[in-house]
Amino acid sequence: MFFVCMAFSCSNDNIEPFEPNPDPDNSDNPAPNPDPSPEPVIEVTAIPDQIQRNGDVNAGYEYLISGDYMSSGIPYDAFLTGFGEDDANLLGRTGDNTIIPYDYTAVTAPNGVRVVGPNCMQCHAGRINGEFIVGLGSHDSDFTVNRSDNITLLNSAISFLYGGQTSDEWAAYEQFRRSIAAIGPKTITETRGVNPADKITQVLIAHRDKNTLEWSDEPFVEIGDEVIPTDVPAWWLLKKKNAMFYHGIGRGDFCKSFIGSSLLTLADKEIAEEVDEKMPDVLAYIYSLESPTYPFAIDSNLAEDGKTIFENTCSSCHGNYGGSPTYPNYMVSLNSVGTDPELSNHYNQSSPINDYFMDWFNTGWFGTSPNPLEIFSEGGYVAPPLDGIWATAPYFHNASVPTLADVLNSESRPEYWRRSYDSSDYDEQKVGWNYETESSKIDKNTYDTTIKGYGNEGHTFGDELTDSERAALLEYLKTL
Repeated sequence: MFFVCMAFSCSNDNIEPFEPNPDPDNSDNPAPNPDPSPEPVIEVTAIPDQIQRNGDVNAGYEYLISGDYMSSGIPYDAFLTGFGEDDANLLGRTGDNTIIPYDYTAVTAPNGVRVVGPNCMQCHAGRINGEFIVGLGSHDSDFTVNRSDNITLLNSAISFLYGGQTSDEWAAYEQFRRSIAAIGPKTITETRGVNPADKITQVLIAHRDKNTLEWSDEPFVEIGDEVIPTDVPAWWLLKKKNAMFYHGIGRGDFCKSFIGSSLLTLADKEIAEEVDEKMPDVLAYIYSLESPTYPFAIDSNLAEDGKTIFENTCSSCHGNYGGSPTYPNYMVSLNSVGTDPELSNHYNQSSPINDYFMDWFNTGWFGTSPNPLEIFSEGGYVAPPLDGIWATAPYFHNASVPTLADVLNSESRPEYWRRSYDSSDYDEQKVGWNYETESSKIDKNTYDTTIKGYGNEGHTFGDELTDSERAALLEYLKTL
């Protein structure tokens, strides 16, 4: 279903275009505009509901933090030798996982060897104002390095420790080694804090048969070096959404999509089928998550004014909040939202890797097994729910805007900027990260919005608001 909506409002009926303050300078008797500009048109498509499988919340959490959805990794003793013990135990785990960092899990490989591999918390947990939150997208990960740089040294160490490449330990490590060697040089980002998840998936499926999921050292399609970055959306938003990811390409069974992370280490589709049985529990846990509450003072009167502005200008695309929340699940066209198009274009334009990607998922095991996943690209970006938006800086699908104040005023957005990556270095007034502007890119901590895929343009709807209206709207957004 396709709608054309006027001005800031994106509802498909009873449209009342938002009228910005005609006299922002509070001058008397402003001169009438003899040729007013037409109201901007916002094109949206309603994303249909997707029926999902049900599961057990507690079982989902346990599987998420301790389960064997990663089935290959570094042998346990070798991991502790190389990385040391971590006794923080942020996830409250038991057994030998109590001394493993929260973003790794010790599991038993199919051949009986105890190994340590990465888990979902590598991307889907983080800190805000010093508080560790499962489901918050990691905002400080560093993918600016080639993660395979140390693989030769690791190979030598494991071979030496366990008596060569014929050992059971090497066999349990082998698939992890192959995957890291493949994705390392192909998933390097230009700045810290953004995520190459889309590219990681592309590289992994380029090395796997779409039906058997078995690994091939020679890729089935050539993968370039270009990386289009993405931010990591908060997990608590998923329960409102009819499609996964900023570009909304994940349709059908969400649980199948979760198995994508297991492509790093699984042996074949039989292992994938075992993992699939547990994923409804993981989805149930994700659906149970709620957004964190804003921890600082809020001006309730100003927030009430902001609520009125929000409901008149933003809610028909981003939903209503409070006692009777609604969320329309709209895909907004690129022409309307105007944000950096590269992530969307990558899937909405024909190319060898894109054609392979679509076919691999839709006609292979993921798309034809029971409860199939569908990859469907129509172009544009999903107007997301805004629950807990205060905690999810930086903003836009590519993390290109450091604060909500900059989201609402496109002219204030910095071209080059850096932040400290300290989770307590928070700007309460602008709602987001404290940052410094720079005149050019200095190092990996500089976000350079001139790079392809890193642009901060678009979503200029807030430009029509006055400074006082933006201040009120920001105060209300803190309450969501």
